[in-house]
Amino acid sequence: MHTVAVLALDQVIPFDLATPIEVFTRTRLPDGRSAYQVRVCAATETVDTGTFTLRAPWRLESLAQADTIILPGCTNPAAPVPHEVLDALRHAAANGTRIASICTGAFVLAATGLLKGLRATTHWLAADALAELHPDIEVDPSVLYVDNDQFLTSAGAAAGLDLCLHLIRRDHGSAVAADAARLSVMPLERDGGQAQFIVHDHPPVPRGSTMEPLLAWLQDNASRDLTLDQIAARAGMSTRTLNRRFREQTGTTPLQWLLRARIRRAQYLLEATDHPVDRIATQVGFGSPTAFRDRFKRIVGTGPHAYRAAFHTPGTRT
Repeated sequence: MHTVAVLALDQVIPFDLATPIEVFTRTRLPDGRSAYQVRVCAATETVDTGTFTLRAPWRLESLAQADTIILPGCTNPAAPVPHEVLDALRHAAANGTRIASICTGAFVLAATGLLKGLRATTHWLAADALAELHPDIEVDPSVLYVDNDQFLTSAGAAAGLDLCLHLIRRDHGSAVAADAARLSVMPLERDGGQAQFIVHDHPPVPRGSTMEPLLAWLQDNASRDLTLDQIAARAGMSTRTLNRRFREQTGTTPLQWLLRARIRRAQYLLEATDHPVDRIATQVGFGSPTAFRDRFKRIVGTGPHAYRAAFHTPGTRT
């Protein structure tokens, strides 16, 4: 079982600490087994969060036994990190352990020197301070998270959830990550910066909205060559009214929603089948494989072939 060690330092931000504990503890594999074992580790037996005292059951030596280490943010990111903590993190990294930070936890990771020469992010309020303190790091405050393979960093607050779901997807695929997202009451896709794209068979539909019947119809007919006029006719309103109400209730336009639905479906097919890319382009409603590749890369950030190489699940269906 994959072991996740969450490191609690003095003045740790409780939300950042609780996020990975909650998400990873609740993640289940398709057969119902727990996907992760979570350990809360600290340099001392008790940790002062500033609002309550936490008793950590695991010490720093447990970091060496973890597959992934999570570094939550601390209230004062400029506070010096104990040398024994830095040494333990460097030792774990040398053994190949994956280390990810949430919010100002990036300052702890940066203090180890492991982010030198890499791109990273943190809470936007602390981005300038991180860049000034560590000029050898390319700090990008506009993204939700940055994945450097072994070392990952995320922005503040809810971006920690994005990061955890991204890690679950890396480890176990989109279906397990989608289940974890639903348990976390998180959207399967978040716009802005480096948005995550967690695949699910059915694109998210705002429940109870007047657009719900139309969205269900769009979902069922996403592979058709639909025009805005056809969608408006189905909704029984003018294109202008449709665009206005659709944006109010979904945050996007009908055609953009349809495009995202097609891309999500394509991601699923790339992961779960061995269908050729050109066939998938047709299956999800793109008339041209070239247009499909261009759109896919623009939205997902990588091409269909590279995406399949990264996320294809063994034992896929044909």
